Amino acid sequence: MVNFIMIAFCIAAGMLLRRTNLIHGEAHKGINTWILYFALPAVSFKYIPKIVWSSQLLFPIFSAVLVWAGSWLFMEWYCKRKSYKQRSRSSLELAAGYSNTSFIGFPLIMAYFGEAQLPIAIICDQTTFILLATAGIINALKANLQEGQSIDAKFMIRKLITFPPLIGCLLALTLSQFIDFSVVEPFFDKLVATVGPLALFSIGLQLKFEGWRQQFAQISTAMIYKLILAPTLVLLFALLLGVKGPMARISIFEAAMPTLVTSGIIAEQYHLNAKLVNLVIGFSIVIGLITTALWDLVIRFVIG
Repeated sequence: MVNFIMIAFCIAAGMLLRRTNLIHGEAHKGINTWILYFALPAVSFKYIPKIVWSSQLLFPIFSAVLVWAGSWLFMEWYCKRKSYKQRSRSSLELAAGYSNTSFIGFPLIMAYFGEAQLPIAIICDQTTFILLATAGIINALKANLQEGQSIDAKFMIRKLITFPPLIGCLLALTLSQFIDFSVVEPFFDKLVATVGPLALFSIGLQLKFEGWRQQFAQISTAMIYKLILAPTLVLLFALLLGVKGPMARISIFEAAMPTLVTSGIIAEQYHLNAKLVNLVIGFSIVIGLITTALWDLVIRFVIG
């Protein structure tokens, strides 16, 4: 309950300050810079060194990839039917393809399944994070191309390798093999603690519910995939492979999480439809608290 109150408070505080003009209209850009350059890389250094790698962890990795791939296929089909341009396609794929596996996912995992299952959730989270830092950026770059242009390979690689969260993830993967980061873990804890509140506060600063009716079809389509179809895909994947136990339960539950808040930051940075993405984030957080409870019942009934 405390986590839910904090989520609501951070978003509401951002909306209130924006409406009363008590904060600069571009303040969210500075906040987003902090999150991208310091807080998110710290997430990798905090969690990756603790992961005990095994072949069983392939399922949560594949489940996150499945959610992303399903979003890409679903939104390509939907946008072609609606004759949407690439900017709308990229925005919808960002809004639907990446789960909020940490800030909302971790507390809900602990509430429903216990803290002992967090390592599986961490795998889902880091895989989602790597996908956002690679496929998400490529997707955003496509939306900024002129007619007839193609993504320049060197430009794309430069964008990817200079994306701070990806740098942090790769450094954590390699350096943790040679360096013990436990001494500086309290420092990383402080940085990681800023991710959720600041990201949600940034969303509040940008979130304008005016005009949501005009984008209702896009918002609802993104949430139908994110909150219903995505976990259904992972559930079917688990049944097909005969995967049971915590690996299946946590992977399905993480797939049912609301939209990743960092998607809104990427949408704003790359001049996509940030309003649409942030509306999906806001609505999916509220509705997702209900749908995840329903998914818990489904998981217990089907998986056990």
